[in-house]
Amino acid sequence: MAAINWHGVYPAMLTPFYSDDSIDFDMFEKNIKAQADAGVAGIIIAGSLGETSTLTLEEKTSLLVFAKKVLNGTLPVIVNIAEQATKVAVNCAIEAEKNGADGLMMLPPQRYKADDRETVAFIKAVAQSTSLPIMIYNNPYDYKIEVTLDMFEELAALPNIQAVKESTRDVTNLTRMKNRFGDRFKILCGVDTLALEELALGADGLVAGLVDAFPKETVVMYNLMKAGCYQEAVAIFRWFLPVLELDIQPKLVQYIKLAATQTGIGTEFVRAPRLLLEGAERERILGIINKAISTRPQLS
Repeated sequence: MAAINWHGVYPAMLTPFYSDDSIDFDMFEKNIKAQADAGVAGIIIAGSLGETSTLTLEEKTSLLVFAKKVLNGTLPVIVNIAEQATKVAVNCAIEAEKNGADGLMMLPPQRYKADDRETVAFIKAVAQSTSLPIMIYNNPYDYKIEVTLDMFEELAALPNIQAVKESTRDVTNLTRMKNRFGDRFKILCGVDTLALEELALGADGLVAGLVDAFPKETVVMYNLMKAGCYQEAVAIFRWFLPVLELDIQPKLVQYIKLAATQTGIGTEFVRAPRLLLEGAERERILGIINKAISTRPQLS
C-alpha cells in the first residue's frame, strides 16, 4: 500500500461518463495521469464530485481497482464513504480495504440528521471495521451534521482516524482544532475558495475540486504557500478565484466537469438526476472557464 502522510494536494476525482451513462475509464486514466504528473499527493475517488450518490458499490470498486492499476503504487488511492446505514458503510470500508484502498474519507450518516452520539457511533463502527487510515469529511454546510471538537475528542481514541477535510467554511475552526489537538489530526482544507487562508493558518493539505481541471496550477499554488512565497501564491489565486468559485455552487459537479472538458482531461456527461448544462447558464460558465484558460499564469 502507498503511505498517506496527509500533506499536499488530494484531488476529489470526477467520475467521467460516456453519453450512454457508462464510466469512461480512458478519460479517468487521462485525468489520473495529469494529476500524478502535476505532483498531487494522492487521489480521492467516489466523493461528492465523483457523484458518489449515483454510483453502485460495484462501480466504486471498479474505479478503485482501475486507479490502483494506473498508479501502480506510486500514489495512495483514498475511497470516500457516504452512506445512510451503518452496516452499509462498514461493508463499504471492508470492501475498499479488500480491493486495495490505501485510505478512506468518510462523511457522517446521510439523509438522517444524526445527533452527536449517533454520529460518533457511526464513525467509530466504520473505523473499527478496518485498519485503513481515515479522514473525516466535516461539511455541515452541505450535509447538515457538524463533527464538533468534543466529538473529535472521542474519536481521537481511534488511531486510524488521522485527518479532517475541513469544510465548515469557518476558517477559525482550523485554529480551534490546532489549539485543542495540536498535530493529532492533520487538517486539509476542503473548500477551494478558502485554500490560501487555511494554508496560511497551518492547514496541512488541500482536498481540491478545480484541481480536476487545473492540476498544475493547484499544486504550484500549494507549494508556493508552503515555501513561504506568499505573493507568488496570491498572484495565482487571484487568477484562479473566478473558477474556484464554481466549487461552492449547487451544480459544482456539472461546472467542474465542464472545466475539465475544456482543459482536455474530462467529459461533460453527468448521471441523472443531474443534467447537462444548457443555454445561457452553460454559456456563462463557459465564459468563466475559457477566460481562465486564455489567461493561465506562466508557471516556473
